[in-house]
Amino acid sequence: MKKTIGIIGMGLIGGSISLGIKARHGKDVHIVGVDVDQVALEEAMRLGVIDEVSPTVSQVASEADVLVIATPVSKSIEMLTKTLMRVPLKTDLIITDTGSTKSTVLQAAEPLVERGVTFIGGHPMAGSHKSGVQGARHDLFENAFYILTLPKQDEKERAASEEIQRLLAGTNARFVEMGPGEHDEVAGSVSHLPHIVASALVHQLHKVEQSQPMIRDLAAGGFRDITRIASANPVMWRDILLQNREVLTQMMVEWQQDMESITELIRQGDAESLFSFFDGAKRHRDDLPVKTSGAIPALKDLYVDVPDHPGVISDVTGILAEHGISITNIRIIEAREDIMGVLRLTFRTTTDRERGQRCLENEHFSTYKSE
Repeated sequence: MKKTIGIIGMGLIGGSISLGIKARHGKDVHIVGVDVDQVALEEAMRLGVIDEVSPTVSQVASEADVLVIATPVSKSIEMLTKTLMRVPLKTDLIITDTGSTKSTVLQAAEPLVERGVTFIGGHPMAGSHKSGVQGARHDLFENAFYILTLPKQDEKERAASEEIQRLLAGTNARFVEMGPGEHDEVAGSVSHLPHIVASALVHQLHKVEQSQPMIRDLAAGGFRDITRIASANPVMWRDILLQNREVLTQMMVEWQQDMESITELIRQGDAESLFSFFDGAKRHRDDLPVKTSGAIPALKDLYVDVPDHPGVISDVTGILAEHGISITNIRIIEAREDIMGVLRLTFRTTTDRERGQRCLENEHFSTYKSE
């Protein structure tokens, strides 16, 4: 008998989850989508991302065997505490979400759990430079960590977790189970706090720009790269920080203390301690896994030195096209601290980048990739 899978939120994540389910289970599942954006729903149907459009959340929820809430955290909480509480649900229904914080979401789901529903928090740690269902891919989460949070970790939750993993096996994600508090601390450290820091650096740059207009051009290289996550959706990040406020406020206090310590070392001219600070950071950073997809999606970028002559860009793209290698973005970089006059090519996968690098170097182009 076909399972009915309801997906609330037909964006990049919801669409990619749907395609991942279809990739493994095909006609054994019937996927119903719902979204406030009717255009997104129509596009999802046109692209074959879903099998049916539901007019309301209530309807899809009452019919679903598994319900995936792929909306911003604040909307997910509203869905759990208000909308779904008024809907007659199957007693064996499994609900999961895709939000970046877990403690507040699982707390919001408790009344539904008391009704017999099983709720497993979910967080696929992957993304894309694209947005919307048009950018959805069945392999978006391939080799990326997909966190599943089990508050009680009892037999019922473990069975539901196993069912979700079977359902999403086609995504080729790396599933990891952990408690909600553990998740929020880890996500705060490797994702949420870095977004705050990157945004703060951009704000600082903007202040300096008032008296030093040329700083915009100088920031086009490495500074732009290290602060790229500051370009993320501000509404989404506002909600994430508010939902993970307890963890983040403590982290911010500790961060400020660290910055005060570094400020004092600079003030005192303590060369030895400053060296230890940078040396320790370098060693820890160099020890981080290179081939593992983490909380912040890695850029699959390749930098290519290009001579200044007409048609050089078409030469590069032509070589890649000849070998069937696709790029997702191309950018001309006019100023970079360590490389001058290069193309930055963004690839969909690390494998594509490695193939592209070999092909271009065989044609005597000089290339560089950052890890």
